[in-house]
Amino acid sequence: MSADEMAEPNAHDWIQSFARSVGVEAPSAEEAEKLLKLAAVAAHSSERIAAPLACWIAGRGGVDLDEAIRLAEGVGTTTADDAAS
Repeated sequence: MSADEMAEPNAHDWIQSFARSVGVEAPSAEEAEKLLKLAAVAAHSSERIAAPLACWIAGRGGVDLDEAIRLAEGVGTTTADDAAS
C-alpha cells in the first residue's frame, strides 16, 4: 500500500462518506459554514466540548441554523427558563 493510499481523507471527503454511511445528505457549504459558526459560539462561550453537543442539540431539535446561532449567542445572558418561553 502506498503512502497516498494510507493518507487520511480530507474533511470534505470524510464528511461526504460519513453522511452516506448514516444515510443522509451531507451539509451544503452554507450549512457547513453555519454549523462551524454555531460550534465556534458554543466553544468560545463555554468549553470546547460544547461545540459538537450544541450542533447535535440543534439538529435533534430541528432548529434552523440561523436561529440556533442566535440562541447560542444568548446563552449565559438568559436563563434556560427564559429561552424556553
